[in-house]
Amino acid sequence: MREIFIKDGFIKLGQALKLAGCVESGFEAKRVINDGNVLVNGKIETRRGRKLVDDDYVTYHGDIFAIRSRDV
Repeated sequence: MREIFIKDGFIKLGQALKLAGCVESGFEAKRVINDGNVLVNGKIETRRGRKLVDDDYVTYHGDIFAIRSRDV
């Protein structure tokens, strides 16, 4: 499982998908999320603005990454 490190308390799902390299644009993120292709903590998530926090994990087409907060 890969880890995505964030410096703020949360990151939105669409932004996390872009940061992880799963999608190339916000439009693509919106499409794959709306189509029900993204899981957050094992459940389908259709809200692009879903706030992800430390220890949340995202699955997209078998690619899994965890959100980790990094103290600044």
